Amino acid sequence: MSVSALARTLRAYVRYAPGTVGKARLVGSFLDEHLRTRPVRTTVRLRSGDVVTVTTSDVIQRYQYLFGEWEPNLISFLRDRLRPGDTFIDVGAHRGAFSLLASHAVGPHGRVVAIEPSPQFHDDLTAAATANHCTNIRAVRSAVSDAHGTLTLYLEDPANLGHTTAVRPSHVHTAFDVPTAPLADLISGAEFATTRIIKIDVEGAEAAAIRGLLPALSQLRDDAELVMEVTPRLLTKQGESAADIIDTLRGHGFHAYTLTNDYDPASYPRTMRHPQPPIRCTTVPEEMTDLVFSRTDADHLTSGR
Repeated sequence: MSVSALARTLRAYVRYAPGTVGKARLVGSFLDEHLRTRPVRTTVRLRSGDVVTVTTSDVIQRYQYLFGEWEPNLISFLRDRLRPGDTFIDVGAHRGAFSLLASHAVGPHGRVVAIEPSPQFHDDLTAAATANHCTNIRAVRSAVSDAHGTLTLYLEDPANLGHTTAVRPSHVHTAFDVPTAPLADLISGAEFATTRIIKIDVEGAEAAAIRGLLPALSQLRDDAELVMEVTPRLLTKQGESAADIIDTLRGHGFHAYTLTNDYDPASYPRTMRHPQPPIRCTTVPEEMTDLVFSRTDADHLTSGR
């Protein structure tokens, strides 16, 4: 059996076999590195039922190929929270992994607003929405900030296309300019009024994104929640901080919770079977962390169902 045939066989075991026996070892010791260095370009069906194209040199697409989803704890949280008729706002939607999932969860009477500044990712997202008949997704090609303008985005590592940031890295693989606008100006009043979840993943621009959202916070439902990736290192380079973001949202009645997000592929088989709920955030994050902001005050966020 060739190495490529072996990889396909092992991937099929990891992706489809019940249980978790041996899966972490297979992924961690062979499959992840093999698929990164010998990329496969193909079409896969995600656990949401959607069909997308992937190239496994990119980490997000590689995990979708291996496991059928990306960030299982966040996926579980969204599945638990979103109901038919809700609105989901996906800021930094990338190629639409979460927007596609949310499209099914909110149903034909719900809405998804997928905001993505990269022209290529925006095109990938709209193509995936069309191919999967997700007619309730409104795609917006813009970066979010606290003002209207233009911003330069940088990609440092082509093996991690999701890490496209406005903070210039030491090595620039690609750079391009994008329009910016406050989130409060990109979302309609009707969309805000029905919003259940706002997901913000903007690689260092989260402080400006929150400032652009503040004028619209009063329009949100009482049960509306924010899920945000905070990046302390990138925030510090801009004179911002995770503490300021937490304090700002606390001042508007939101409590912070930590949502575990382990990028180690060996952790995925177990996490997908036993996802972890958000727990109260007791210290300001010093490393990249996913935070959930909720008006619920508890030790951990229980199921919304």
